[in-house]
Amino acid sequence: MTTTFRIAPSILSADFARLGEEVKSVIDAGADWIHFDVMDNHYVPNLTFGPMVCQALKPHAKTAAGVAVPIDVHLMISPVDALAAAFAEAGADLISFHPDASGHVHRSIQAIKSKGVQAGLVFNPAETLDVLAWTIDEIDLILIMSVNPGFGGQSFIDSALRKIEQARKLIEASGRDIRLEVDGGIKVDNIRRVAYAGADTFVAGSAIFGKPDYKRVIDQMRLALG
Repeated sequence: MTTTFRIAPSILSADFARLGEEVKSVIDAGADWIHFDVMDNHYVPNLTFGPMVCQALKPHAKTAAGVAVPIDVHLMISPVDALAAAFAEAGADLISFHPDASGHVHRSIQAIKSKGVQAGLVFNPAETLDVLAWTIDEIDLILIMSVNPGFGGQSFIDSALRKIEQARKLIEASGRDIRLEVDGGIKVDNIRRVAYAGADTFVAGSAIFGKPDYKRVIDQMRLALG
């Protein structure tokens, strides 16, 4: 079976003064998803975007032909449920959260899916995948952090490759269509290794938004993926 790779630029590295333009530009350059990092200055030491920003950007998240591009919300917040519901109502297409930030992981997954939104779980660099034994039949996405959550521009942590391999085996054993996303330090020169470990969706922030030609970077990533 041919793997469909998806590139999800993170607007955490975009120009905040013109986010709507940045979203449009990166979609025109070939982005598959828009990755939306939500930080609360509590679970992580940073503060970013709320649901109103997601709602404002939703009309910009479409191709020139008018095809909607999914907004992929990564919640780095605690507690999870109230804001997850708010982001679902603001137009998120996928919402992922960290299991250790939820008092009741199943309830949080069910709360997201009850809004008609896909749900995912996120795993920090030093966190095990044990919770997947009880939740993999309920989720649509697994996000492996290859940096510590909270700030953009960090270097890729190589041990994440082993966790990606583990997650891929769990997905295959489940028999379900679950996206395997990786976030942190993804660049043209390492994206192939990450794909080889089993990832199919790649979050890139400064590697794309930090460059003068977004299309050139995305094209180079696709070329590296083969």
